[in-house]
Amino acid sequence: MGCLVRRAEVAASLLSCDMGRLGDEAARLEQAGADRIHLDVMDGVFVPELTFGAGVARAVRARVTIPVEAHLMVSAPGTLAEGFVDAGCALVTIHAEAAPHLDRLLQRIRELGARAGAALNPATPACCIRWCVDCLDDVLVMTVNPGYGGQKHLDYVRPKIAEVRSILDRAGSTASVSVDGGVTADNARALRELGAGILIAGSFISRAGDPAAAIQSLR
Repeated sequence: MGCLVRRAEVAASLLSCDMGRLGDEAARLEQAGADRIHLDVMDGVFVPELTFGAGVARAVRARVTIPVEAHLMVSAPGTLAEGFVDAGCALVTIHAEAAPHLDRLLQRIRELGARAGAALNPATPACCIRWCVDCLDDVLVMTVNPGYGGQKHLDYVRPKIAEVRSILDRAGSTASVSVDGGVTADNARALRELGAGILIAGSFISRAGDPAAAIQSLR
């Protein structure tokens, strides 16, 4: 088990926010101390729900000074990635399960000028990133099955965080490890000790009476 070496970054997801005022919500989360704004992009095919397009990402980006990142939970990420880079997303994350040519698409995202990330569903093994480590800036370990906000954190997925961090370290990669799914103050320390550098939280922050306190508690 690793040690806590630096301040955790907190990415605040807009999934549980008021969808009618996303720009205001993003600005509120930035003011509360979030390091990033996280957009859960769903297509109603790869996951059941339908959420944001690149136009929303562009509008949110215009309201904040912190980075906006897009997590593409979609069946055809290759058709959408460029639009989210053009919209100003600093990091575009695609699912390994949805990208038959994962390394090629990761390289393309980088060529377009954004950082590239790969997301792994709970049942997807960590070893699938081994052959594209050189194309990665972030690996997102899902600790819920994607598609809905407010789900219960799956404790049994946690060992994958350490496994991913080990694969990256052995390859000499400086890519970060993000964790998304039921992240709260109760499990934040354990996730960081396993190697997570970025904690993604939605309902824990947006539904808190004091979002700033919620964000600080994750650190």
